[in-house]
Amino acid sequence: MNAKVNAAPKRNFPKRTNQSDIQPRRMDFEFDPAMPRYWFGGDQFKTILLTALSCTFPEGERFFVRSVRHYQPRITNEKLKEEVKGFIGQEAHHGNEHEVFNALMQKKGIPTQKVVDFVFNGIRWQEKHLSPERRLAKTCALEHFTAMLAETMLEDPEFLKGMDESMLPLWLWHAVEESEHKSVAFDVYQEQVGNYWVRTSEMAATTLEFALFTAFHYYQLRSEMDDKPDWKSVIKGFNWMLGKPGFLRKLGPAYLSYYKRDFHPSQRDSRHLRESGLRKLASMLKRPELLEVLS
Repeated sequence: MNAKVNAAPKRNFPKRTNQSDIQPRRMDFEFDPAMPRYWFGGDQFKTILLTALSCTFPEGERFFVRSVRHYQPRITNEKLKEEVKGFIGQEAHHGNEHEVFNALMQKKGIPTQKVVDFVFNGIRWQEKHLSPERRLAKTCALEHFTAMLAETMLEDPEFLKGMDESMLPLWLWHAVEESEHKSVAFDVYQEQVGNYWVRTSEMAATTLEFALFTAFHYYQLRSEMDDKPDWKSVIKGFNWMLGKPGFLRKLGPAYLSYYKRDFHPSQRDSRHLRESGLRKLASMLKRPELLEVLS
């Protein structure tokens, strides 16, 4: 196993940082420099697609934190106050770990910094032009996307099949924690804003943005690489997403449920997926202490 956790001397891990079940896990992954450029089963499309998503995570998750933190002093529910602390801690660690991964991909000839800079500037523009309510609604929408993708990774082992073993812990850990805190931003929104139109209209706008910018970020990465495009990989990739097995297509019902007035992320009980994912992660990294805190 090439991805590992650097444990600080005498660190008691995981230490509870709040009184909720949402506990940040600091991983400090080290990625094998010898890992192939196309680390997802040698597949160019899948590798670049997930790398493009990774490029959005550091600044995107800091945006989520700022959007929630704006309302943090006003939260009245004590349990939610504690969950927000866990949410902020988890998102901070996600951004840090993906920065390390993105830097490695840059060294391997995938121009991740170009996308990272683009995302940084785009988020700053949105923060200037969107109201706090809209920023929090956008956070809820994107958290729904990440939760759906995370739980697909946890539920169907075929999704991650072929991924380099040094990459698996990163994506598995991230998926577990996205599922853990999937309700937090939504609960803050419902308590502090609660406007159905703002929530659903922002989801519609964010869906269009997510699709267009994911495709654009893929293009940004691919256009400056020094090898030829693998069009067979692209065709297979669209089948992987929309045909058979069609992982993205299968998310349709879960996506549409967001538009229901009585929607709540917890309506899908995914505890068993998280616990299974944590057991797998603990086994891969030989870190049984990861099982001490299960949400």
